[in-house]
Amino acid sequence: MSGYILEMNHITKEFYGVKALEDVNIRVKRGEIHALCGENGAGKSTLMNILSGVYPYGSYNGDVIYKENTCQFHNIKQSEAKGIVIIHQELALSPCLSVAENVFLGNEQQWIKGVVDWTRTHKKAREVLQKVGLEHEDLNAPVNRLGVGKQQLIEIARAMAKQVELLILDEPTAALNDEESKRLLGILLDLKKHGITCIMISHKLNEISEVADSITVIRDGKTIETLKKGTDEISEDRIIKGMVGRELKNRYPERICKTGNKIFEVENWNVWHPEDLKRQVIRDISFYVRAGEVVGFAGLMGAGRTELAMSLFGRSYGQKITGVIRINGKQVLIRNVQEAINHKLAYVSEDRKNYGLILNDSVRANMTLAALPRFFSKKGIVDKNREILAAEEYKKKINVKAASINQTVSSLSGGNQQKVVLAKWMLTQPDVLILDEPTRGIDIGAKYEIYCVINDLAKAGKAVIVISSELLEVMGTCDRIYVMREGRIAGELSQKEATQEKIMKCIMADSGKEA
Repeated sequence: MSGYILEMNHITKEFYGVKALEDVNIRVKRGEIHALCGENGAGKSTLMNILSGVYPYGSYNGDVIYKENTCQFHNIKQSEAKGIVIIHQELALSPCLSVAENVFLGNEQQWIKGVVDWTRTHKKAREVLQKVGLEHEDLNAPVNRLGVGKQQLIEIARAMAKQVELLILDEPTAALNDEESKRLLGILLDLKKHGITCIMISHKLNEISEVADSITVIRDGKTIETLKKGTDEISEDRIIKGMVGRELKNRYPERICKTGNKIFEVENWNVWHPEDLKRQVIRDISFYVRAGEVVGFAGLMGAGRTELAMSLFGRSYGQKITGVIRINGKQVLIRNVQEAINHKLAYVSEDRKNYGLILNDSVRANMTLAALPRFFSKKGIVDKNREILAAEEYKKKINVKAASINQTVSSLSGGNQQKVVLAKWMLTQPDVLILDEPTRGIDIGAKYEIYCVINDLAKAGKAVIVISSELLEVMGTCDRIYVMREGRIAGELSQKEATQEKIMKCIMADSGKEA
Protein backbone atom coordinates (compact mmCIF):
# COMPACT_ATOMS: atom_id res chain seq x y z
CA MET A 1 0.00 0.00 0.00
CA SER A 2 1.38 3.42 -1.02
CA GLY A 3 2.34 5.89 1.69
CA TYR A 4 0.82 8.68 -0.40
CA ILE A 5 -2.78 9.81 0.09
CA LEU A 6 -2.59 12.07 -2.98
CA GLU A 7 -0.71 12.17 -6.27
CA MET A 8 -1.34 14.77 -8.94
CA ASN A 9 0.52 13.89 -12.12
CA HIS A 10 1.26 16.01 -15.23
CA ILE A 11 -1.44 18.59 -14.46
CA THR A 12 -1.85 21.25 -17.16
CA LYS A 13 -4.51 23.98 -17.10
CA GLU A 14 -5.07 26.96 -19.43
CA PHE A 15 -6.97 30.25 -19.04
CA TYR A 16 -7.49 32.63 -21.98
CA GLY A 17 -4.89 30.69 -23.97
CA VAL A 18 -2.28 31.14 -21.22
CA LYS A 19 -0.96 28.10 -19.31
CA ALA A 20 -1.62 28.60 -15.60
CA LEU A 21 -0.21 25.12 -14.86
CA GLU A 22 2.17 23.14 -17.03
CA ASP A 23 3.06 19.51 -16.23
CA VAL A 24 2.76 20.01 -12.46
CA ASN A 25 3.43 17.03 -10.19
CA ILE A 26 2.84 16.77 -6.44
CA ARG A 27 2.76 13.85 -3.99
CA VAL A 28 1.40 14.16 -0.45
CA LYS A 29 2.01 11.57 2.29
CA ARG A 30 -0.75 10.39 4.60
CA GLY A 31 -0.97 12.34 7.85
CA GLU A 32 1.51 15.08 6.94
CA ILE A 33 1.26 18.87 6.67
CA HIS A 34 2.30 19.64 3.11
CA ALA A 35 2.90 23.30 2.20
CA LEU A 36 2.45 24.71 -1.28
CA CYS A 37 4.59 27.80 -1.96
CA GLY A 38 5.01 30.14 -4.89
CA GLU A 39 4.54 33.71 -6.00
CA ASN A 40 1.09 35.10 -6.74
CA GLY A 41 -0.02 33.71 -10.06
CA ALA A 42 2.28 30.67 -9.78
CA GLY A 43 -0.76 28.37 -9.90
CA LYS A 44 -1.13 27.17 -6.29
CA SER A 45 -4.84 27.93 -5.89
CA THR A 46 -5.55 26.70 -9.43
CA LEU A 47 -3.98 23.34 -8.56
CA MET A 48 -6.06 23.01 -5.40
CA ASN A 49 -9.23 24.05 -7.25
CA ILE A 50 -8.61 21.17 -9.65
CA LEU A 51 -8.18 18.76 -6.74
CA SER A 52 -11.40 19.90 -5.04
CA GLY A 53 -13.53 19.88 -8.20
CA VAL A 54 -13.94 23.67 -8.52
CA TYR A 55 -12.36 23.21 -11.97
CA PRO A 56 -14.10 20.02 -13.19
CA TYR A 57 -12.55 17.03 -14.86
CA GLY A 58 -12.19 17.73 -18.56
CA SER A 59 -11.16 21.37 -18.08
CA TYR A 60 -7.54 20.30 -17.43
CA ASN A 61 -5.11 17.57 -18.48
CA GLY A 62 -3.43 15.10 -16.12
CA ASP A 63 -4.39 12.66 -13.39
CA VAL A 64 -5.61 13.07 -9.80
CA ILE A 65 -4.93 9.92 -7.77
CA TYR A 66 -6.49 9.93 -4.31
CA LYS A 67 -6.07 6.94 -1.98
CA GLU A 68 -4.68 4.98 -4.97
CA ASN A 69 -7.78 5.59 -7.11
CA THR A 70 -7.87 7.86 -10.16
CA CYS A 71 -10.56 10.48 -9.51
CA GLN A 72 -12.57 12.58 -11.95
CA PHE A 73 -14.32 15.22 -9.83
CA HIS A 74 -16.91 17.34 -11.62
CA ASN A 75 -17.86 19.47 -8.60
CA ILE A 76 -17.05 20.10 -4.93
CA LYS A 77 -19.76 17.73 -3.70
CA GLN A 78 -17.96 14.80 -5.32
CA SER A 79 -14.57 15.64 -3.75
CA GLU A 80 -16.16 16.23 -0.33
CA ALA A 81 -17.85 12.83 -0.53
CA LYS A 82 -14.33 11.36 -0.72
CA GLY A 83 -13.16 13.34 2.33
CA ILE A 84 -11.41 16.22 0.53
CA VAL A 85 -12.44 19.64 1.88
CA ILE A 86 -11.05 23.03 0.80
CA ILE A 87 -11.20 26.22 2.88
CA HIS A 88 -10.68 29.24 0.64
CA GLN A 89 -8.95 32.47 1.66
CA GLU A 90 -12.32 34.26 1.48
CA LEU A 91 -14.37 32.47 4.12
CA ALA A 92 -17.59 30.88 2.89
CA LEU A 93 -19.68 31.40 6.02
CA SER A 94 -23.18 32.85 6.00
CA PRO A 95 -22.81 35.92 8.26
CA CYS A 96 -26.37 36.10 9.57
CA LEU A 97 -26.72 32.41 10.35
CA SER A 98 -25.75 31.00 13.75
CA VAL A 99 -22.53 29.19 14.62
CA ALA A 100 -24.35 25.81 14.65
CA GLU A 101 -26.07 26.51 11.33
CA ASN A 102 -22.75 27.40 9.70
CA VAL A 103 -21.02 24.27 10.99
CA PHE A 104 -23.55 22.15 9.08
CA LEU A 105 -24.21 24.50 6.15
CA GLY A 106 -24.74 22.27 3.13
CA ASN A 107 -24.49 19.23 5.39
CA GLU A 108 -27.67 19.70 7.43
CA GLN A 109 -28.55 17.13 10.08
CA GLN A 110 -32.05 16.10 9.03
CA TRP A 111 -34.69 14.36 11.10
CA ILE A 112 -36.69 13.48 8.02
CA LYS A 113 -36.04 14.76 4.50
CA GLY A 114 -36.24 18.56 4.47
CA VAL A 115 -36.62 18.89 8.26
CA VAL A 116 -33.57 19.83 10.37
CA ASP A 117 -32.98 17.90 13.60
CA TRP A 118 -31.91 20.81 15.82
CA THR A 119 -31.13 18.67 18.87
CA ARG A 120 -28.71 16.58 16.84
CA THR A 121 -27.33 19.67 15.07
CA HIS A 122 -26.43 21.37 18.37
CA LYS A 123 -25.01 18.19 19.91
CA LYS A 124 -22.75 17.42 16.94
CA ALA A 125 -21.78 21.10 16.50
CA ARG A 126 -20.59 21.15 20.12
CA GLU A 127 -18.53 18.00 19.48
CA VAL A 128 -16.67 19.33 16.44
CA LEU A 129 -16.24 22.83 17.91
CA GLN A 130 -14.55 21.24 20.93
CA LYS A 131 -11.90 19.83 18.57
CA VAL A 132 -10.95 23.36 17.44
CA GLY A 133 -11.04 24.94 20.90
CA LEU A 134 -14.46 26.61 20.61
CA GLU A 135 -16.37 24.35 22.99
CA HIS A 136 -17.70 27.34 25.00
CA GLU A 137 -18.91 29.32 21.97
CA ASP A 138 -22.59 30.34 21.85
CA LEU A 139 -24.08 28.06 19.19
CA ASN A 140 -26.95 30.48 18.53
CA ALA A 141 -24.79 33.58 17.98
CA PRO A 142 -24.56 34.89 14.38
CA VAL A 143 -21.02 34.36 13.06
CA ASN A 144 -20.74 38.01 11.97
CA ARG A 145 -20.38 38.89 15.67
CA LEU A 146 -17.19 36.81 15.89
CA GLY A 147 -13.65 37.80 14.97
CA VAL A 148 -11.93 36.53 11.82
CA GLY A 149 -9.84 34.08 13.88
CA LYS A 150 -12.90 32.32 15.31
CA GLN A 151 -14.60 32.33 11.90
CA GLN A 152 -11.58 30.53 10.46
CA LEU A 153 -11.86 27.89 13.19
CA ILE A 154 -15.58 27.46 12.45
CA GLU A 155 -14.64 26.75 8.81
CA ILE A 156 -12.30 24.00 10.05
CA ALA A 157 -15.04 22.64 12.34
CA ARG A 158 -17.36 22.56 9.32
CA ALA A 159 -14.76 20.55 7.40
CA MET A 160 -14.45 18.10 10.29
CA ALA A 161 -18.23 17.67 10.37
CA LYS A 162 -17.90 16.38 6.79
CA GLN A 163 -15.49 13.62 7.94
CA VAL A 164 -12.48 15.28 6.33
CA GLU A 165 -9.41 13.18 5.53
CA LEU A 166 -7.55 15.71 3.37
CA LEU A 167 -7.94 19.36 4.42
CA ILE A 168 -6.81 22.12 2.04
CA LEU A 169 -6.29 25.59 3.54
CA ASP A 170 -5.67 28.55 1.23
CA GLU A 171 -3.92 31.36 3.14
CA PRO A 172 -5.49 30.36 6.49
CA THR A 173 -3.61 32.97 8.55
CA ALA A 174 -3.56 35.90 6.08
CA ALA A 175 -6.13 37.93 8.05
CA LEU A 176 -5.12 36.75 11.53
CA ASN A 177 -2.90 38.38 14.13
CA ASP A 178 0.11 36.55 15.59
CA GLU A 179 -1.80 35.07 18.52
CA GLU A 180 -4.67 33.81 16.34
CA SER A 181 -2.19 32.40 13.79
CA LYS A 182 -0.30 30.51 16.49
CA ARG A 183 -3.56 29.00 17.74
CA LEU A 184 -4.59 27.91 14.25
CA LEU A 185 -1.21 26.31 13.53
CA GLY A 186 -1.48 24.44 16.84
CA ILE A 187 -4.84 23.03 15.72
CA LEU A 188 -3.32 21.88 12.40
CA LEU A 189 -0.60 20.04 14.33
CA ASP A 190 -3.30 18.45 16.48
CA LEU A 191 -5.26 17.37 13.39
CA LYS A 192 -2.06 15.77 12.10
CA LYS A 193 -1.85 13.70 15.32
CA HIS A 194 -5.35 12.40 14.56
CA GLY A 195 -4.33 11.28 11.08
CA ILE A 196 -5.78 14.16 9.05
CA THR A 197 -3.62 15.24 6.12
CA CYS A 198 -3.33 19.00 5.45
CA ILE A 199 -2.24 20.93 2.38
CA MET A 200 -1.50 24.53 3.30
CA ILE A 201 -1.01 27.45 0.90
CA SER A 202 0.68 30.36 2.64
CA HIS A 203 2.95 33.34 2.02
CA LYS A 204 3.98 33.45 5.70
CA LEU A 205 7.21 31.51 5.27
CA ASN A 206 8.07 31.50 8.98
CA GLU A 207 4.85 29.59 9.68
CA ILE A 208 5.53 27.12 6.88
CA SER A 209 9.04 26.47 8.20
CA GLU A 210 7.55 25.81 11.63
CA VAL A 211 4.78 23.30 10.85
CA ALA A 212 5.30 21.79 7.37
CA ASP A 213 6.70 18.29 6.87
CA SER A 214 7.14 18.82 3.12
CA ILE A 215 7.12 21.92 0.93
CA THR A 216 6.40 21.90 -2.81
CA VAL A 217 7.51 25.04 -4.65
CA ILE A 218 5.69 26.12 -7.82
CA ARG A 219 7.04 28.86 -10.10
CA ASP A 220 5.36 30.15 -13.26
CA GLY A 221 2.95 27.21 -13.29
CA LYS A 222 5.66 24.53 -13.03
CA THR A 223 6.84 22.31 -10.18
CA ILE A 224 10.33 23.41 -9.11
CA GLU A 225 11.11 21.15 -6.16
CA THR A 226 9.81 19.47 -3.03
CA LEU A 227 11.74 20.03 0.21
CA LYS A 228 11.41 17.52 3.04
CA LYS A 229 11.93 18.29 6.73
CA GLY A 230 14.89 16.40 8.14
CA THR A 231 16.41 15.86 4.69
CA ASP A 232 16.55 19.27 3.02
CA GLU A 233 17.27 22.75 4.32
CA ILE A 234 13.96 24.39 5.20
CA SER A 235 14.46 28.10 5.82
CA GLU A 236 12.78 31.29 4.59
CA ASP A 237 15.75 32.17 2.38
CA ARG A 238 15.82 28.68 0.85
CA ILE A 239 12.08 28.76 0.09
CA ILE A 240 12.32 32.26 -1.40
CA LYS A 241 15.16 31.14 -3.69
CA GLY A 242 12.93 28.37 -5.06
CA MET A 243 9.95 30.71 -5.44
CA VAL A 244 11.68 33.56 -7.29
CA GLY A 245 14.58 31.64 -8.88
CA ARG A 246 17.26 33.65 -7.12
CA GLU A 247 18.36 34.76 -3.69
CA LEU A 248 16.48 37.84 -2.51
CA LYS A 249 18.99 39.64 -0.33
CA ASN A 250 17.04 42.84 0.22
CA ARG A 251 13.36 42.39 1.00
CA TYR A 252 12.77 46.16 1.05
CA PRO A 253 14.02 48.48 -1.71
CA GLU A 254 16.38 51.22 -0.59
CA ARG A 255 14.73 54.61 -0.27
CA ILE A 256 16.07 58.08 0.33
CA CYS A 257 13.68 60.29 2.26
CA LYS A 258 13.46 63.81 0.82
CA THR A 259 10.50 65.50 2.44
CA GLY A 260 8.80 68.81 1.85
CA ASN A 261 6.03 70.72 3.55
CA LYS A 262 3.24 69.12 5.56
CA ILE A 263 0.62 67.96 3.07
CA PHE A 264 -1.78 66.14 5.39
CA GLU A 265 -2.55 67.14 8.98
CA VAL A 266 -5.12 65.72 11.40
CA GLU A 267 -5.89 67.37 14.75
CA ASN A 268 -7.93 66.08 17.70
CA TRP A 269 -9.76 63.44 15.66
CA ASN A 270 -12.54 61.61 17.54
CA VAL A 271 -14.84 58.87 16.24
CA TRP A 272 -17.68 56.94 17.86
CA HIS A 273 -18.81 53.45 16.90
CA PRO A 274 -21.36 53.44 14.01
CA GLU A 275 -23.88 51.40 16.03
CA ASP A 276 -23.09 52.40 19.61
CA LEU A 277 -23.05 56.11 20.47
CA LYS A 278 -21.57 55.39 23.90
CA ARG A 279 -18.49 53.64 22.50
CA GLN A 280 -15.65 55.91 21.39
CA VAL A 281 -13.35 54.15 18.93
CA ILE A 282 -10.84 56.92 18.09
CA ARG A 283 -9.68 59.34 20.79
CA ASP A 284 -7.99 62.71 20.20
CA ILE A 285 -5.64 61.58 17.46
CA SER A 286 -3.29 64.13 15.90
CA PHE A 287 -0.62 63.43 13.28
CA TYR A 288 0.88 64.80 10.05
CA VAL A 289 2.55 63.58 6.85
CA ARG A 290 4.97 65.59 4.72
CA ALA A 291 5.37 65.58 0.94
CA GLY A 292 7.63 62.69 -0.08
CA GLU A 293 7.24 60.97 3.29
CA VAL A 294 5.98 57.45 4.04
CA VAL A 295 4.40 57.29 7.50
CA GLY A 296 3.47 53.98 9.09
CA PHE A 297 0.73 53.08 11.56
CA ALA A 298 1.52 50.06 13.73
CA GLY A 299 -0.46 48.43 16.50
CA LEU A 300 -2.13 45.25 17.63
CA MET A 301 -5.33 43.96 16.02
CA GLY A 302 -8.23 46.13 17.20
CA ALA A 303 -6.04 49.18 17.87
CA GLY A 304 -8.27 51.30 15.60
CA ARG A 305 -5.96 51.83 12.60
CA THR A 306 -8.49 50.85 9.91
CA GLU A 307 -11.30 52.70 11.72
CA LEU A 308 -9.13 55.84 11.74
CA ALA A 309 -8.34 55.52 8.03
CA MET A 310 -11.95 54.92 6.99
CA SER A 311 -13.26 57.78 9.12
CA LEU A 312 -10.77 60.16 7.47
CA PHE A 313 -11.72 58.93 4.00
CA GLY A 314 -15.12 60.56 3.62
CA ARG A 315 -16.42 59.40 7.01
CA SER A 316 -16.76 55.83 5.68
CA TYR A 317 -16.75 54.61 9.27
CA GLY A 318 -18.25 55.89 12.52
CA GLN A 319 -20.56 58.65 13.67
CA LYS A 320 -20.38 61.84 15.73
CA ILE A 321 -16.95 62.52 14.18
CA THR A 322 -15.06 65.60 15.36
CA GLY A 323 -11.66 67.04 14.55
CA VAL A 324 -9.80 68.99 11.87
CA ILE A 325 -8.23 67.87 8.55
CA ARG A 326 -5.80 70.12 6.68
CA ILE A 327 -4.54 69.36 3.18
CA ASN A 328 -1.70 71.56 1.88
CA GLY A 329 -2.20 73.86 4.88
CA LYS A 330 -5.88 74.48 4.16
CA GLN A 331 -8.63 73.20 6.45
CA VAL A 332 -11.07 71.01 4.52
CA LEU A 333 -14.45 69.49 5.29
CA ILE A 334 -14.78 65.96 3.92
CA ARG A 335 -18.30 64.57 4.38
CA ASN A 336 -18.31 61.68 1.90
CA VAL A 337 -16.08 59.62 -0.37
CA GLN A 338 -16.58 61.84 -3.43
CA GLU A 339 -15.46 64.90 -1.46
CA ALA A 340 -12.40 62.92 -0.28
CA ILE A 341 -11.49 62.15 -3.91
CA ASN A 342 -12.11 65.79 -4.88
CA HIS A 343 -9.64 66.85 -2.16
CA LYS A 344 -7.07 64.41 -3.60
CA LEU A 345 -7.29 61.88 -0.79
CA ALA A 346 -7.24 58.15 -1.66
CA TYR A 347 -7.74 55.03 0.46
CA VAL A 348 -6.74 51.48 -0.51
CA SER A 349 -8.83 49.20 1.71
CA GLU A 350 -7.45 46.14 3.50
CA ASP A 351 -10.38 44.18 2.02
CA ARG A 352 -9.75 44.50 -1.71
CA LYS A 353 -12.44 42.02 -2.76
CA ASN A 354 -15.32 43.67 -0.90
CA TYR A 355 -14.32 47.35 -0.98
CA GLY A 356 -11.63 47.70 -3.65
CA LEU A 357 -12.74 45.82 -6.74
CA ILE A 358 -15.70 44.84 -8.91
CA LEU A 359 -14.58 41.25 -9.36
CA ASN A 360 -16.69 40.38 -12.40
CA ASP A 361 -15.51 43.46 -14.32
CA SER A 362 -12.34 44.00 -16.35
CA VAL A 363 -8.92 45.27 -15.33
CA ARG A 364 -9.59 48.42 -17.39
CA ALA A 365 -12.96 49.19 -15.78
CA ASN A 366 -11.59 48.67 -12.27
CA MET A 367 -8.51 50.81 -12.86
CA THR A 368 -10.41 53.81 -14.17
CA LEU A 369 -13.52 53.56 -11.96
CA ALA A 370 -12.63 56.15 -9.28
CA ALA A 371 -11.13 58.58 -11.80
CA LEU A 372 -13.89 58.22 -14.40
CA PRO A 373 -15.92 61.39 -13.63
CA ARG A 374 -12.92 63.75 -13.50
CA PHE A 375 -10.48 62.35 -16.04
CA PHE A 376 -12.20 60.03 -18.51
CA SER A 377 -15.61 61.49 -19.20
CA LYS A 378 -17.14 64.73 -20.38
CA LYS A 379 -20.78 65.62 -19.80
CA GLY A 380 -21.47 62.02 -18.83
CA ILE A 381 -19.88 60.49 -21.93
CA VAL A 382 -16.87 58.22 -21.35
CA ASP A 383 -13.79 58.80 -23.54
CA LYS A 384 -12.97 55.12 -24.20
CA ASN A 385 -9.69 55.87 -25.99
CA ARG A 386 -8.26 57.84 -23.04
CA GLU A 387 -9.52 55.18 -20.65
CA ILE A 388 -7.82 52.37 -22.61
CA LEU A 389 -4.54 54.29 -22.94
CA ALA A 390 -4.45 55.02 -19.19
CA ALA A 391 -5.21 51.40 -18.25
CA GLU A 392 -2.51 50.12 -20.61
CA GLU A 393 -0.03 52.63 -19.20
CA TYR A 394 -0.62 51.60 -15.58
CA LYS A 395 -0.73 47.89 -16.40
CA LYS A 396 2.82 48.29 -17.72
CA LYS A 397 3.90 50.84 -15.09
CA ILE A 398 3.19 48.66 -12.05
CA ASN A 399 3.63 45.31 -13.83
CA VAL A 400 0.11 43.87 -13.63
CA LYS A 401 0.36 40.32 -14.95
CA ALA A 402 -2.78 39.91 -17.05
CA ALA A 403 -3.39 38.69 -20.59
CA SER A 404 -4.96 42.08 -21.39
CA ILE A 405 -6.73 45.01 -19.74
CA ASN A 406 -10.01 43.33 -20.72
CA GLN A 407 -9.31 40.28 -18.52
CA THR A 408 -11.75 39.81 -15.64
CA VAL A 409 -10.21 40.87 -12.31
CA SER A 410 -11.51 37.79 -10.49
CA SER A 411 -9.24 35.60 -12.63
CA LEU A 412 -6.08 37.43 -11.48
CA SER A 413 -3.87 36.37 -8.58
CA GLY A 414 -4.13 38.24 -5.27
CA GLY A 415 -0.97 40.25 -5.88
CA ASN A 416 -2.15 41.41 -9.29
CA GLN A 417 -5.57 42.28 -7.91
CA GLN A 418 -3.81 44.43 -5.31
CA LYS A 419 -1.88 46.22 -8.08
CA VAL A 420 -5.15 46.95 -9.90
CA VAL A 421 -6.53 48.57 -6.70
CA LEU A 422 -3.36 50.66 -6.40
CA ALA A 423 -3.66 51.75 -10.04
CA LYS A 424 -7.31 52.65 -9.48
CA TRP A 425 -6.37 55.20 -6.82
CA MET A 426 -3.15 56.38 -8.46
CA LEU A 427 -5.22 57.35 -11.51
CA THR A 428 -7.20 59.82 -9.36
CA GLN A 429 -3.88 61.73 -9.05
CA PRO A 430 -4.09 62.07 -5.23
CA ASP A 431 -1.79 64.08 -2.99
CA VAL A 432 -2.41 61.74 -0.03
CA LEU A 433 -2.67 57.93 -0.20
CA ILE A 434 -3.69 55.74 2.72
CA LEU A 435 -2.65 52.12 2.11
CA ASP A 436 -4.33 49.72 4.55
CA GLU A 437 -2.51 46.34 4.69
CA PRO A 438 -1.24 46.84 1.09
CA THR A 439 0.59 43.47 0.95
CA ARG A 440 -1.83 41.21 2.86
CA GLY A 441 -2.02 37.71 1.36
CA ILE A 442 0.56 38.24 -1.38
CA ASP A 443 3.98 36.72 -1.98
CA ILE A 444 7.45 38.08 -1.31
CA GLY A 445 8.10 39.02 -4.97
CA ALA A 446 4.81 40.91 -5.38
CA LYS A 447 5.42 42.61 -2.02
CA TYR A 448 8.74 43.95 -3.28
CA GLU A 449 7.06 45.36 -6.39
CA ILE A 450 4.43 47.13 -4.24
CA TYR A 451 7.17 48.53 -1.98
CA CYS A 452 8.79 49.95 -5.16
CA VAL A 453 5.45 51.57 -6.11
CA ILE A 454 5.26 53.14 -2.62
CA ASN A 455 8.80 54.52 -3.08
CA ASP A 456 7.88 55.95 -6.49
CA LEU A 457 4.82 57.67 -5.01
CA ALA A 458 6.98 59.25 -2.31
CA LYS A 459 9.56 60.36 -4.90
CA ALA A 460 6.74 62.04 -6.81
CA GLY A 461 6.03 64.15 -3.70
CA LYS A 462 2.95 62.30 -2.47
CA ALA A 463 2.17 61.85 1.22
CA VAL A 464 1.84 58.11 1.85
CA ILE A 465 0.38 56.39 4.93
CA VAL A 466 1.00 52.64 5.35
CA ILE A 467 -1.06 50.63 7.84
CA SER A 468 0.38 47.16 8.44
CA SER A 469 0.17 44.36 10.99
CA GLU A 470 3.70 43.27 10.03
CA LEU A 471 6.16 45.25 12.13
CA LEU A 472 9.09 44.41 9.84
CA GLU A 473 7.13 45.80 6.88
CA VAL A 474 6.41 49.08 8.69
CA MET A 475 10.07 49.42 9.70
CA GLY A 476 11.29 48.51 6.21
CA THR A 477 9.09 50.91 4.24
CA CYS A 478 8.34 53.92 6.46
CA ASP A 479 10.24 57.07 7.47
CA ARG A 480 8.25 57.59 10.68
CA ILE A 481 5.95 55.30 12.62
CA TYR A 482 2.95 56.11 14.79
CA VAL A 483 2.04 53.36 17.24
CA MET A 484 -1.65 52.97 18.10
CA ARG A 485 -3.37 51.31 21.04
CA GLU A 486 -7.09 51.26 21.83
CA GLY A 487 -7.88 54.14 19.47
CA ARG A 488 -5.09 56.46 20.65
CA ILE A 489 -1.55 57.33 19.58
CA ALA A 490 0.73 55.46 21.99
CA GLY A 491 4.02 56.71 20.57
CA GLU A 492 5.97 58.01 17.57
CA LEU A 493 9.31 56.64 16.31
CA SER A 494 11.65 57.58 13.48
CA GLN A 495 12.87 54.86 11.12
CA LYS A 496 16.34 54.95 12.70
CA GLU A 497 15.11 54.38 16.24
CA ALA A 498 12.30 51.95 15.42
CA THR A 499 12.71 48.29 16.43
CA GLN A 500 10.12 45.60 17.10
CA GLU A 501 10.99 45.82 20.80
CA LYS A 502 10.54 49.61 20.92
CA ILE A 503 7.21 49.43 19.09
CA MET A 504 5.93 46.79 21.51
CA LYS A 505 7.31 48.80 24.43
CA CYS A 506 5.23 51.80 23.25
CA ILE A 507 2.13 49.64 23.22
CA MET A 508 2.74 48.03 26.60
CA ALA A 509 3.89 51.24 28.33
CA ASP A 510 0.72 52.95 27.13
CA SER A 511 -1.49 50.14 28.44
CA GLY A 512 -1.45 51.61 31.92
CA LYS A 513 -3.09 54.86 30.82
CA GLU A 514 -6.79 55.41 31.13
CA ALA A 515 -8.76 54.58 28.02
